[in-house]
Amino acid sequence: MSIRLDTSVVLLTAALLGAPALAQTTAPTTQAAPAQSAAQAAQQARDLAARARTAYPAGSANIDQELWKQAAAAAEAAVAAEPGNAEYLKLRAEIYTEVGFWQRAQAGWDAYLQLRPDDAAAMKQAATVQYNLGYAAYTRGQLEQAGAFFARCLTLNSADAACATWAARTALERGQYPEAQALYARALALKPGDKTLTYFAALTANAGKYGVPATRAFSRAYADLEAGRAAQALAGFQEAARTAPAFIEAHREAGRLALNAGDAQAALSAYTAAAALPGATAADRYNLSVAQEGARYGLKAAQAFRAAYARYTAGDKGGAEQGFLQATQLSAGYAKAWAWLGRVRYEAKNYAGAAEAYGKAVQLDPADKSSAYYLRLSQQGK
Repeated sequence: MSIRLDTSVVLLTAALLGAPALAQTTAPTTQAAPAQSAAQAAQQARDLAARARTAYPAGSANIDQELWKQAAAAAEAAVAAEPGNAEYLKLRAEIYTEVGFWQRAQAGWDAYLQLRPDDAAAMKQAATVQYNLGYAAYTRGQLEQAGAFFARCLTLNSADAACATWAARTALERGQYPEAQALYARALALKPGDKTLTYFAALTANAGKYGVPATRAFSRAYADLEAGRAAQALAGFQEAARTAPAFIEAHREAGRLALNAGDAQAALSAYTAAAALPGATAADRYNLSVAQEGARYGLKAAQAFRAAYARYTAGDKGGAEQGFLQATQLSAGYAKAWAWLGRVRYEAKNYAGAAEAYGKAVQLDPADKSSAYYLRLSQQGK
């Protein structure tokens, strides 16, 4: 019985292999190559894939690499010769999955699972393909498509925590808040105690108050933050806060990133807004004070002072002295840093050093009665 190959499959296979025969219009070969059986093509695909794994660095598999291209072409040839052979369909799907050719992999697994719908391992691989298609759609801003891919992923593998997480994130950004809450609960059941999931589950409960644009900006900013794109994340959180001024989490995240970036003015703006909102915490007010001092004396000086104070309260007086000294070196007009430098020196009975520091503090802030008092004591050596 003769086998008729679909023209599109022949062209794809020829393209993957380089198609030298199709490119030739003159000088035909004197002898046609012997026809390859489906089994031979499948074995060739396996051999080429094995060679590719050895030849290329781990994790770099790509359809543009010659050996992988040839392996895919051989697998296509095997399927074209015996389209009802589940083994060959699976081989093709596995190759496309390994090289990250997600659309071809999706079609490959769909074809295989029609014949073997109960193959649990294959369903997990097919779910991974759906996840990658979903994430690609998410990054393109195609939220409806992304949601459909993530939903299909969960149908194939209900225990896929990554798909549940991103299905929830996509639903959140689309304003589907009840669905997002249910999906975050599902993700948390798969990853109990996960801090990011817990954070977003709580955020989702209040997202309706902030609206879709602000919530989407926040979510995208968080994705930038997770990917290490701090500048883009800061801009995204600021956008969310501008869009929904009551969005306290957006103000907090913007303030934290601004402090990390050394941008005192941006931090001051963010924490001023956060501290004025219901639900503001002691941490918000603390960070506001750091931003205020940073705007006045320089953020590095303010952070050095706060670190020194933490060492002082922990009992590390020597470390505290060095920290307070560093703060005064970073900002010579930082009266409070001079006063605390005087204090640690006085407590260490370094009266001359304490008098020097207290003298600077009083000069900068004549209303500081405590520093004036201890300046006199230090000068008297008692």
